[in-house]
Amino acid sequence: MTAALFQNRLSVINVGVSSFAHAIESHSTPVVDVDWSPPASGDAALGRSLALMINHPAIEAANKTAFERYLSAEPRVIDVLATRDAIADIGERTILHAGPPISWKDMCGPVKGAIVGAILYEGWASDAATAEALAASGDINFAPCHHYQAVGPMAGILSPSMPVWVVENADRGNRAYCSLNEGLGKVLRFGANSPDVLERLRWMKTVLAPILRKAVAALGGIDVKPLMAQALHMGDEVHNRNVASSGLLLKRLVPAMVESGLPSRDIADAARFIAGNDHFFLNVSMASCKAMMDAAHGVSGSSMVTAMSRNGVRFGIRLSGCGDQWFTADSPVIDGLYFPGYSMEDANPDLGDSTITETAGLGGFAMAAAPAIVQFVGGSPADAIANTQRMGNITLGQNNGLTLPTLNFQGTPAGIDARKVVDSGICPAINTGIAHREPGIGQIGAGITEAPLACFAAAVSALAESLDLHQSSPPAENS
Repeated sequence: MTAALFQNRLSVINVGVSSFAHAIESHSTPVVDVDWSPPASGDAALGRSLALMINHPAIEAANKTAFERYLSAEPRVIDVLATRDAIADIGERTILHAGPPISWKDMCGPVKGAIVGAILYEGWASDAATAEALAASGDINFAPCHHYQAVGPMAGILSPSMPVWVVENADRGNRAYCSLNEGLGKVLRFGANSPDVLERLRWMKTVLAPILRKAVAALGGIDVKPLMAQALHMGDEVHNRNVASSGLLLKRLVPAMVESGLPSRDIADAARFIAGNDHFFLNVSMASCKAMMDAAHGVSGSSMVTAMSRNGVRFGIRLSGCGDQWFTADSPVIDGLYFPGYSMEDANPDLGDSTITETAGLGGFAMAAAPAIVQFVGGSPADAIANTQRMGNITLGQNNGLTLPTLNFQGTPAGIDARKVVDSGICPAINTGIAHREPGIGQIGAGITEAPLACFAAAVSALAESLDLHQSSPPAENS
């Protein structure tokens, strides 16, 4: 029998160690190489908890509820307000930042630089040295944007008088907030705080924000999901590529801006500013995704991820079923495409709240819609499609309101299930810009990275503990 086996053509499946497959291929024998590793990275205790959670009726029911709330969300821009007016309990000496909680002494360069800029912008100090001393004094309250239903790109800084987009989920009434996008170059979100940066921020507060507010009011609000859906059909993934979505938003705003009755010169300057900023829609997208994910948050027993965020030091996630608890790991440094003269040695670890777009099924999960972005973050159009398809392995379903033409108009994969991440070892893909580690230098590249697996392992373990699954078995289906 053994002799007959080796006389026939072999069909080989190799599981786990790819070098075995390479050896077989070197002898001109076809082999299917299965990329596999033990669930929970070989952690036996976590693996046992995970086994009890897979197909657990209570978790499945909770995830169904959370996912349906996400799908039903209808984000709508309803106003542009100062942060203190939008968020009633922010306090006059509070500065919000991106990512999970962090103290001043532990913050990265771009976040510290942006906080110094915010202090100067608010008039709490007259120079950078005094502003830095004030930040270190303990007299200012620092808190994550997420703790106030807000999000911010890169450093993510929000101070009391900064204008924010106000987005309301028409389905459940919850609101979310995000700053206005400054454009590229030397900007606060990368830690720049020079006089020209502050002058632009003050113009945005005194000129741009009032124009946008009147335009939004005249339009009776702006439904965001249709703009996202159309932008996906026009080559955006609505995180790092917002060319189409920014144009679509400007198209909606301009007639109302012109009819606002405000000075024509200011309107022209505002329209020119928006038209010259291909990322202007990003902050609308972020607030909208935050409103969508907050709608799904707080469902007891759910393993659905409702936030992913980073502060340049730590990467953090939240689960719907674990309340306001953060699960963190070191924020990764991105091996991406760097602008001439820069390398990984210059890069700050991954930074910003903009991963709320991936959490909502956009960005890295919708790369199939934006093959042009691979010129910016690396890879090929085929890689972009494969990346989106791979994310389908770790999600609860698809958002058929946000469809992908290159995949026969299937919905974007959405509803990250922490159990599936830990079980498969497939981590959420993220499209991201790369900030210089020194404040104020700005963006030095872009690339694709992954959320750290350790965040999801900790979240799954905590959820199992909360459901008392470490020692018990799941109830029967008909219980």
